[in-house]
Amino acid sequence: MTQKAPGRHYRDGISLLELADMFPDENAAREWFECILWPNDERPCARCGSVNTHEANHKTMPYRCRDCKKYFSVKTGTVMEGSPLPLRKWVYAIYLDVTSLKGVSSMKLHRDLKITQKAAWHMQQRIREAFSKGPITPFAGPVEVDETYIGGKRKNMPKSRRNLLTGRGAVGKTAVAGIRDRNTGHVVASVVASVVERTDGSTLRGFIHERTQRGATIYTDDARAYQGLPNHQAVKHSVGEYVNGQAHTNGLESFWATLKRGYHGTFHHFSAKHVQRYVNEFAGRHNIRDRDTVEQMAIISRGMVGKRLRYRELISNG
Repeated sequence: MTQKAPGRHYRDGISLLELADMFPDENAAREWFECILWPNDERPCARCGSVNTHEANHKTMPYRCRDCKKYFSVKTGTVMEGSPLPLRKWVYAIYLDVTSLKGVSSMKLHRDLKITQKAAWHMQQRIREAFSKGPITPFAGPVEVDETYIGGKRKNMPKSRRNLLTGRGAVGKTAVAGIRDRNTGHVVASVVASVVERTDGSTLRGFIHERTQRGATIYTDDARAYQGLPNHQAVKHSVGEYVNGQAHTNGLESFWATLKRGYHGTFHHFSAKHVQRYVNEFAGRHNIRDRDTVEQMAIISRGMVGKRLRYRELISNG
């Protein structure tokens, strides 16, 4: 069977040709988004929530609310709001994001969709916003916990930057901590990854306690930062031990490997300001990897609702 997207053999993937047949024009893309975002044959106003709406003779805002008198479209109230890009291009961008294990660079999106690189980058950051979640329900466990470091190799840095770095290994890189739940019912593997400023014991223990239920079994490596955790088992990576019964972090290590392949092979650099957005993308894609491709696209589309990400917010120094 030809692999059409990341995931298991029983997934129903779709090819680019099939995608083109599904979305031959802008109207098909609009109808699909409306079906996903406005289920139950309702068309709620994005401004006031009223369903007392009607079609309007407007080029970009085809609907109008009878209550608040505002015009709106399926983009209104989502991360797509304010974007002049056609919905059909949004469909293709979402498809490429969910079917590319190592992510899609803005340069590739710029070439594939025939838009500027600036527009492609903003579009991708908006889609990453859809991957981000609200408050996470703590995992019941057992869980794997590990940390990794994102950044270039010291030997590839300019000499002026190398001279500013002291220490070894993680110096000058961004620390990312992650948790993988082994026993989640609706998702086979669920990863929560957050950028952390420090990887000392108090920081990592706080990260774990916020994301696990009391009594959850915790598996880690033998780093000193994890010592003293309740219900804790560790493998001694320092002496070459990677599995000890049920104690291992191999599932999370696999996720880190995918993230690193995306960093080195696709993006080549994550700015410190936006590392969390990229981590959200990789974790989100990992968590829905067993779903059918169209369902993955629908999940991301629903994740766009209630969010807004302007270009000036992305490039501001604040």
